[in-house]
Amino acid sequence: MSGAPVPRAARWSAFLRSFTIQGSWNYHTMMGGGFAFALLPVLRRLRRDRQELEKALARHVEHFNTHPYLSGIALGAVARLEADGSDPALVGRFKVAIKGPLGGLGDNLVWAAWLPTTMLLGLVLWAVGAPPWVAVVVFLALYNVGHLGLRLWGFDVGLREGTEVAGRLREAALGRHAERIIRVGCVALGLLSGELLVRMGGLGGLPGFWSALAGAAFVLGLLAGLRAWRPAALAVVGAVAGITLVGWVA
Repeated sequence: MSGAPVPRAARWSAFLRSFTIQGSWNYHTMMGGGFAFALLPVLRRLRRDRQELEKALARHVEHFNTHPYLSGIALGAVARLEADGSDPALVGRFKVAIKGPLGGLGDNLVWAAWLPTTMLLGLVLWAVGAPPWVAVVVFLALYNVGHLGLRLWGFDVGLREGTEVAGRLREAALGRHAERIIRVGCVALGLLSGELLVRMGGLGGLPGFWSALAGAAFVLGLLAGLRAWRPAALAVVGAVAGITLVGWVA
């Protein structure tokens, strides 16, 4: 691709402004105003004529919504397209095409995987005796290292790849990373649950057979994931029905 490079100062300004992309969120344009605000330093360098700048801003104030942590991918890619002098219609179509996939990826990676897993790791520390403030600090540190790293990586990838960013996202395999993080979260949940049960004496009366069965079920769920939920659900329902029937007959 050819075109005017995006100056370093404008890149950093746009990246830092992306942290406020939800600051003007509304039901009409959603993140549109925040997206235009974040892109403004780049547009100012590329559009010296005031009328051209206003037209470009008006295009980017329009409706846009995606996951805030991955919005930098779209922001960087659009900055690259604007620097390359791409057709405004192409830029608009690109934003429409990318916002949905980024939203789904971000929800799965951050809200369903990274956030609960880092919270659980902090709670595990607290459960095994760490002071509460240590658990909070560890949670905040872990969460924000991932959060900030994801934002920085996304903006850089978008800026370098432009419209080819979809291929880079496929290579990054964020979905697989989310699955791995969820598995770590499952382990942390198991550790936390076990520690709390032991602390409350909840495992004191369990025979060894049932303890081993519970451990085997945990390992099966960890390895098989969602593939195991249907047979596991049927087994649990059957066991509950059997116990209920025995209790009713007795």
